[in-house]
Amino acid sequence: MADLNFVQSYNNHVADLARRIQGDDALRLAIGGEFMAVGKLEYYLLRSLGLEDGQSLVDIGCGSGRLATQLVPMANLRYLGTDVVQPLLDLASRLCGRSDWRFERVDTTAIPQADASAEMVCSFSVFTHLLHEETFKYLREAMRVLKPGGLLVFSFIEFRIPCHWGIFMASVDAHAGWHLNQFMDRDGIRAWAENLGFEIVSIHDGDKPHIPIPEEIVWENGNRMSGMGNIGQSIAILRKPTAVASPVSG
Repeated sequence: MADLNFVQSYNNHVADLARRIQGDDALRLAIGGEFMAVGKLEYYLLRSLGLEDGQSLVDIGCGSGRLATQLVPMANLRYLGTDVVQPLLDLASRLCGRSDWRFERVDTTAIPQADASAEMVCSFSVFTHLLHEETFKYLREAMRVLKPGGLLVFSFIEFRIPCHWGIFMASVDAHAGWHLNQFMDRDGIRAWAENLGFEIVSIHDGDKPHIPIPEEIVWENGNRMSGMGNIGQSIAILRKPTAVASPVSG
């Protein structure tokens, strides 16, 4: 059975990879592989949703910098990346070389960011390994740190997508202690959004292209993607409502 302590579980996962794989390759693989291809797709997804230079982005579970390294050319972007594994954060910081960015280790679902201070919060391949209660807490924190009109973007796996079934079967057959693979239900996401006050902008199937990409992206197996892309996991995009003006009396 999976270790349900996500901090310990993920540290164990990274340590196990480090025992089997040399150097930085283990830290890159710890976040799921395809470091360049998926990083570019995540970058183009956020840009297509309105992420601009000069804004503030919170990257929950930034890992070894798969997304962050693609964001480096945005000279005035204010960036916070959090993770539970210090070696991943150290590598991300080293790869990015941005002294103005924050890479912070956390061991709870709290986000070390001020209220209403970020235009966007993202989390890729993170809620896929948490209990639903932990994910809900992160969504609640995202609501707190987002500015009115800000977006929360996260990936998830679901039983309705055929290519996600193999992930479930891998969990069924996994050895004891393997980190949790958590599936989500779209009705659950809608319930979370409603109870937290989020508006659902869109939800995209993980196996269908929906990300505009201006370059050809080459995967490690040689497959090529152009025009429109997808990262394999499904994507939910939620918006914090803008403030409603008080009615004018008299």
